[in-house]
Amino acid sequence: QVQLVESGGGLVQAGGSLRLSCATSGRSFSVYAMAWFRQGLGKEREFIATINWKSGTYYSDSVKGRFTISRDNAKNTVYLEMNSLKPEDTAVYYCAGDSEPYRSTWKTRGYDYWGQGTQVTVSS
Repeated sequence: QVQLVESGGGLVQAGGSLRLSCATSGRSFSVYAMAWFRQGLGKEREFIATINWKSGTYYSDSVKGRFTISRDNAKNTVYLEMNSLKPEDTAVYYCAGDSEPYRSTWKTRGYDYWGQGTQVTVSS
C-alpha cells in the first residue's frame, strides 16, 4: 500500500530554517503530484504548497517567498524547505499524495494519501 513518512520537524527560533522530508513507497512516485499541508492547534488543516509531476510548484500566500517545495524522483521523496520561520508557522506538517497521475491542474484539497505528520515549533 501507499505509505508517506515525514521527517525533519523540530524546534527552531523565529527567523530560522528547517527542511522537511516525505519519503514515499508503494507506487510509482514520479507521475503524481505531492503537497504539504499544516494544522495549527485548534485550527483547520491548511494547504501550503504543491508540486506536480513536471516539478511545477504552487504556494499559498501565507508561505510564498519563504517556503520551497521540491522533489527527488530517484529517492521517491518530496521536500519542504522553510526559511524565515515565524511563530505562526507552528503546526503539525503533513505530506499528501495525489491519486491521479499526470494531473494538469493545481490540487489544493482532496488528497488521497497522507503521512502521519511532523511537528514544527517556532519560538519567538
